[in-house]
Amino acid sequence: MLSKIPILLEKIKKEDLDKEILRVSIIAELDAINLYEQMANMTENENIRKILLEVAREEKVHVGEFQTLLLEIDKEQEKELEEGKKEVEELIR
Repeated sequence: MLSKIPILLEKIKKEDLDKEILRVSIIAELDAINLYEQMANMTENENIRKILLEVAREEKVHVGEFQTLLLEIDKEQEKELEEGKKEVEELIR
């Protein structure tokens, strides 16, 4: 992982630890997606490009898995994501 964990997990309250673990996991997957897509854009080898983009797609699935778990245990996050979605829809209409 190129990015550093933005928090000290050992200092997180026990009741918040799972949420923070999932958020750090999402960050790691997004970091991997960016890396693989950037490298795919740099290579001229079509086989390497295909594999890198396929791996990036797999990482996107992982983001969805972690986000699904996060939304199950953090109802505030779920509510705020819905609010953000509504705001974007209002702005782009």
